[in-house]
Amino acid sequence: MNCDESLDNARDKELKKVRDEVLALIRSPLYAERIKNKYFPVIGEGSHSAQIMFIGEAPGENEAKTGRPFCGRAGKILDELLTSINIARKDVYVTNIVKDRPPKNRNPLPDEIAIYAPFLDRQIEIIKPKVVATLGRFSMQYVMHRYGLEKELSSISVLHGKVFSAKDFKLVSLYHPAAAIYNQHLLGTLKEDFKVLKTLV
Repeated sequence: MNCDESLDNARDKELKKVRDEVLALIRSPLYAERIKNKYFPVIGEGSHSAQIMFIGEAPGENEAKTGRPFCGRAGKILDELLTSINIARKDVYVTNIVKDRPPKNRNPLPDEIAIYAPFLDRQIEIIKPKVVATLGRFSMQYVMHRYGLEKELSSISVLHGKVFSAKDFKLVSLYHPAAAIYNQHLLGTLKEDFKVLKTLV
């Protein structure tokens, strides 16, 4: 076994631990919703040695029914955006801060972010992406606070497409792909912002 294979195996093992702990997270305020609706937690998907990690906010209904992140309409837009910069989805890692679906697709609450965020921190630590791309304001705010960029924090309309340097990765804040479903002109903005990602890997 060479070094790369050994590292991949270690990452697989550590990410499996994250998955198992989220599955067993009965103290989560969203656990009862998961059981009641026969939902799955959405841990993350993609390459465990990805150079780019995308972080959304929380799963929607399609995601909770399948356990896969970004598999509904927003996921189709994400796929289109990746295609526009010639990056295959299988080569990136896609996850959310909150791993279970909040009722009625409402925004995640601070206590929900607090309980799931340590799992996201571990995913970042295990995968070690060169670039972290946040999708939407909740993930942007969390990552910027967590990784020492809180002084740079502003609204997503100001920060989208800009590159910041955290200790171990470059951070790019992006609009959530779902925003382009309701606001068509944001699709063009997202496409322009995605070009920035290509320059960083």
